[in-house]
Amino acid sequence: RTPKERRQRERRTASAGARRVGAQGLTGTDAKGVPLRRSKRGWMWNHFYLLEEYTGTDMQYVGKLHSDGDRGDGSARYVLTGEGAGSLFRIDEKSGDIHATKRLDREEKAYYILRAKAVDRFTNEALEGESEFVIKIHDINDNEPRFTKDLYMARVPEMSDMGTSVIQVTATDADDSTYGNSAKVVYSILEGQPYFSVDAETGLVKTALPGMDRELKENYQVVIQAKDMGGQMGGLSGTTTVSITLSDVNDNPPRFTKSLYEFRVPETADLGATVGLLRALDADIGENAEMEYRIISSDGPGMFDVFTNKSTQEGVIVVRRPLDFERKRQYSLRVQVENVHLNPRFFAAAPFRDDATVKVQVEDVDEPPVFERPSYVMEVKEDAARSTVIGSVSASDPDALHNPVRYSIDRRTDMDRVFNVHAGNGSVFVLRELDREEAAWHNISIILTAVPPDPSTDAPRQMTRVPVFIRILDVNDNAPTFATNYETFVCENARANQRIQTVSASDPDNPIGGHRFVFSLAPEASGKANFSVRDNKDNTAWILTRRNSYLNLQRSVYLVPVVISDGEYPMLSSTNTLTVRVCTCDRDGNMQLCNAEALAARAGLSTGALVAILLCSIILLMIVVLFAALRRQRKKEPLIISKEDVRDNVVSYNDEGGGEEDTQAFDIGTLRNPEAIEESKQRRDIAPEPFYPPVRRPVPPPPPARDPGHGHNGDVREFISQRLQDNDGDPTAPPYDSLATYAYEGSGSVAESLSSLESVTTDGDQDYNYLSEWGPRFKKLADMYGADDSDRDS
Repeated sequence: RTPKERRQRERRTASAGARRVGAQGLTGTDAKGVPLRRSKRGWMWNHFYLLEEYTGTDMQYVGKLHSDGDRGDGSARYVLTGEGAGSLFRIDEKSGDIHATKRLDREEKAYYILRAKAVDRFTNEALEGESEFVIKIHDINDNEPRFTKDLYMARVPEMSDMGTSVIQVTATDADDSTYGNSAKVVYSILEGQPYFSVDAETGLVKTALPGMDRELKENYQVVIQAKDMGGQMGGLSGTTTVSITLSDVNDNPPRFTKSLYEFRVPETADLGATVGLLRALDADIGENAEMEYRIISSDGPGMFDVFTNKSTQEGVIVVRRPLDFERKRQYSLRVQVENVHLNPRFFAAAPFRDDATVKVQVEDVDEPPVFERPSYVMEVKEDAARSTVIGSVSASDPDALHNPVRYSIDRRTDMDRVFNVHAGNGSVFVLRELDREEAAWHNISIILTAVPPDPSTDAPRQMTRVPVFIRILDVNDNAPTFATNYETFVCENARANQRIQTVSASDPDNPIGGHRFVFSLAPEASGKANFSVRDNKDNTAWILTRRNSYLNLQRSVYLVPVVISDGEYPMLSSTNTLTVRVCTCDRDGNMQLCNAEALAARAGLSTGALVAILLCSIILLMIVVLFAALRRQRKKEPLIISKEDVRDNVVSYNDEGGGEEDTQAFDIGTLRNPEAIEESKQRRDIAPEPFYPPVRRPVPPPPPARDPGHGHNGDVREFISQRLQDNDGDPTAPPYDSLATYAYEGSGSVAESLSSLESVTTDGDQDYNYLSEWGPRFKKLADMYGADDSDRDS
C-alpha cells in the first residue's frame, strides 16, 4: 500500500471505537474456596493517528470513543484525562468524538498518552473501567536538513592523489526517519568542482583531481548541499561551505638568484667578519623552505666558512683565517644550497640542491708593522753596567712598500727609565743601575712605528706594541745579618757552656743552591771572651757561656760581636752585636730580678712604649683632678621650689646676688645670715606689711605733648632715677651687685601699671577685690588677699 492508503486505514481503525476483548469464566478459587471470576471489560484502546501541521480552519478530528455500556439514551458521559486533555485534545461527552484544538508539531512531541472512561451521567458510576490509549503524530516533511557547522575548515596536502579524503560533513533532519523519506538526506556539491567531490550518502569530501599544486592555488571554497526525500523533487535542502587549504610539501628545490657572486673584504677583517650574503629562493614555505649552505670547493681551503641565517634563510660567508693581501689577493669558492627536510616522493622530479660560484677580492690596507714574536723574555744580572745590551726585538712592515720602522719604549711602563731601546735595530740596553732586591722583574712595552715614505704627509702612522719581560738575575751583593734584633740575658749563677740564645740570619740575595751561613765570634773579642759562638751548620748558631758566674754589680750588660758569612762568591760577611744582660735567677734558671732596661727588654717593651704608658698615666691623673674640682662646686637651690607657692612678687637669685626691688615678701637679710632671723619676721603665707612707712612722692605733672615720632625719653629717665634713689635708701634692698629690671608703661595709661613695681605702697592702700573678677586663673590670689582685707576690716 502507499503511505496515503496506510494513513487512511489507520484513521478508520482509530475511529471504529473500542475493541472487545476477554471472556468471562472461572479461573480458579482463592484460599477460602471462593471461586475467582475474571471481570469483563467492554473496551481496550489501541492507537489514534494524527497528521502534524494541520492547516484547516476547523478542529482536526482525531477519533471516536464508544462504550458497550452506552445505550444511546444520553445517560453515558465520556471523560478524557492525560497529556493535553482539555487543552490540546477535547472530547464530546455525549458522542465520544475527540478533536485536536491546536496545530501539532511532531518534532516537538511525537505522541501523547491519554486515558478515557465512560460514567453514568446521573449517578456518576463508571460504565466501563478506565483505559489508556496513545495518539501518535504522523510526520510530514516540514524540516529541511541542517549541517552541524555553517563553515567547515579543512587541510589536505598538495600534490595528493585523486580520492584523498579531506573532511566529512554531516547534516541532520528533524523529521521522522522511521516514516517515509522525510529524513533521508543526500549530499551533493554545488561549488568546488572539478577539484573535489562528496559522497552522496556519507558526506565525505575527497579530492577529485590529482597533483593540485599549492604554489598555483592554495585555498578553495566548496559549497555542499544536503537534500531530504532522498534527493527527489520537492525535498527540502540546506547548504554549508567547506574552506579547504592545500598544505605545503617539499616539492620545490632551492635555487640561487645568481650563478656568480662577487664580494670584497679588507685584509684586516677580523675572524668571523661577514664577507657577503648568498640568497636562494624556495617556493615552499615553513620547514620545507629551510636551507643549508656549504662550501664544496675553494682555492683557499679553510680561509672562509658559510652558515645559514635561520630567520632569513640566507647564506652568510665569514672570514675563518687571517687574510693577507700580500700573499693572496683573490679567492674562488663553490657554494651549494640544499633543503634540510627532503621528501623522498619527489626525488625523481629534480635534484633538491643548487650550486653557485663566489669570488672574494681581498683589499689592501695600510697595516701596522708586525713583531716576529708575540712577546719577549730577557735576562740581565743586577750588576750589569749601564748601556749593557740585554737583548733585541725585531719586526717588519708587512705592506708591499716595506716602510722603515722605528722602535721606542712606552714610558708609562718604565716610569723610572731603567731601560732603553735602539730606535733603528731594536736593541734593548740598561739605562741605570739595577737591584734585584728592589724589583726582580721589569715588564715594559716596546712600540713599533712604521715611518711613511713621505713624512710631510698627514697620513696616520701605523703602530704596534709588544710586551717585554726582563728578569733581573741575582748577584751576591748583600751580606747576611741577624734575622731579628736579638737581646737576651744570662743568670748570675750560670754555668760554663750553657746556651743562652739561638740566632739565625737572613740575606736578601737569592742564590741558586740556597743560603749557607757561617757564624763565628769576632776576632777582636776572642781574646778575653765571656761568651762563645757555636755554628750548628743549619744556618743557626748557639751563644754559650764561657765561665761559671756573672755579677750584675761588676757588669750588667755584655755586647757579643758575631760574624756571619755567606757561602757565595764573592763571599760577604757582617758583624752583628748581641746584647746580653746579667740578671738574678732561681735554681731553674728563671729570671727573678734584673735592672729596668733588662726587665723592659724581657717584657718586650721598647722605650717608645714606656713613654706612651707614662703619658697615658699623666692624662688620666689630670682627668681625675678636674672631676674632683668640678664636684666641689655646689649648685644653689632656688628660693621657691613648689609651683603652688605663689606670691605677688617672684624673686629669683642666682650666683651674682639678689633679684628685683620688691623684697617685702622675702627678707633678703636671710640670705646674708640665715641664722640671724629677727623675731618680728612675718609669716610668708600672709600678706606682708612694710617695715618702713611708705614714702609719699608728689605726682609729676603730665608731660607736654610730644611729637609722635619721638620717644618718652625724659619720662623714662625720671622714672629710673627715682627707682635708683629708692633702692639706694632702702636697707632691705638686694646687694649692689644685683640686677633690677623695670617695665614702665608710661603715663596716661587707663589701665595704669600692671607690674609689681608700684608695690612699695602698703597693701592697706590697695583693694584686692577686683582679683575675683579676673576669672579662675586669679582665684588663688583673690583668696589670699581678698580674705586678708575682709579680716582687717572686721
